[in-house]
Amino acid sequence: MACAICETRKEKRFCPALHGRICAVCCGTGREVTIECPRECPYLQQARRQERRQDLSHADPAVYFAQVEIPEDVVYRLESLIVGLGYGLSEAARHEASLQDRDMLAILTSLAKTYETLVNSNLVYEVPTANPVQQGIADKLQKMIAEYRALEQQQLGQATLRDLDVLQVLVFLLRLGLSRSNGRPHSRAFLEFLEEGFPRQESGLAGPEEPGSQLIIP
Repeated sequence: MACAICETRKEKRFCPALHGRICAVCCGTGREVTIECPRECPYLQQARRQERRQDLSHADPAVYFAQVEIPEDVVYRLESLIVGLGYGLSEAARHEASLQDRDMLAILTSLAKTYETLVNSNLVYEVPTANPVQQGIADKLQKMIAEYRALEQQQLGQATLRDLDVLQVLVFLLRLGLSRSNGRPHSRAFLEFLEEGFPRQESGLAGPEEPGSQLIIP
């Protein structure tokens, strides 16, 4: 039988996204480009194992906020915030099946622009995202950042988290996403990385006095 896409080459493999059999060429060229491949597809999983992390040195500096310096100690000093926001993104990916890498990258970009404006000019200007789903996730991340500061105030007696710290964390996560995503229109490589790196917690990530919190103050 002929491939369900090109109708020329012989079909070789079953495509769970199209519920039909396609040839290897159409599978390879259409994967996450014209085909929204489900995570369980064995050919997608095989391709994932062979993918290399993206080199940001060849990307547009504006895309990964090259002007924002991230000190080496940020990952350790703000580990709990990074983990909390990463967990928030992974939960969003688990609850919203339509999300793709480009959605998460757009969310992190909009938030990074918001905090960059705040750091550089002290102006609170929220850069909107492209759709309500993205905006809803962005709002939840903002809430988690506010919660982090509230927990600092409660446990340490003062909130020490600076807007610059938040900007650096957001840019760190954005660069992580850009390096993990393969750049295809329907890629979910970054989302899969988040789901594996930040698995679901039955009780969340909680501080000692805030059992419902998703953040820990060290």
